[in-house]
Amino acid sequence: MKLSTKVAIVQRRLRRERNLLFELKELAKAAGYDVVLELEQVRKPDSRYQIGYGKAKELAELVKEKGIEKVIFFNELKPVQIHNLSKLLGVDVIDRITLILEIFARRAGSKEAKLQIELAMLKKQLSYLKEQLHLAKLGELPGYLGGGEYIIDSYREHVARRITKIKRELEKIRARKNIYWRRRSLAEVPTIVLT
Repeated sequence: MKLSTKVAIVQRRLRRERNLLFELKELAKAAGYDVVLELEQVRKPDSRYQIGYGKAKELAELVKEKGIEKVIFFNELKPVQIHNLSKLLGVDVIDRITLILEIFARRAGSKEAKLQIELAMLKKQLSYLKEQLHLAKLGELPGYLGGGEYIIDSYREHVARRITKIKRELEKIRARKNIYWRRRSLAEVPTIVLT
């Protein structure tokens, strides 16, 4: 039996907003995660970490202490925040939207549904990769004497090609469905609706 991945769930909220960690905890359980830490902070969003730097350092200590393998934020994270948090915490960091996509991916039945979910995940990942590439280019140039290519740049191109391929596959599936429904309506097959 495979053990569940240990996760921490985090919400940064304003005073007038409700604590929704219970909702995030249920989503994490539905995805098969073991929630071992819940953390909340009431403050305005920090542009670097979403939560304050002090709370992020506290979270980093708790992650090491409890053997946490992933941190899930209720708040939508920007690519730079994911980068900064992953670097500080030393584990994967995702937000609620990515968690929901993971749940959909596990439960998707049809090829079309699986492709749509993969497309959504890749689009989200592409924005993260663009930020990673931007941060990499702030430092030194790659390769001998700086004329090379970043590994992350070639991976970003791979993701972009995969997105294009998935879009083409989805168009083919939709075209087949349209033909199927057109033929069905021409054959005057009765449609029955159960209520």
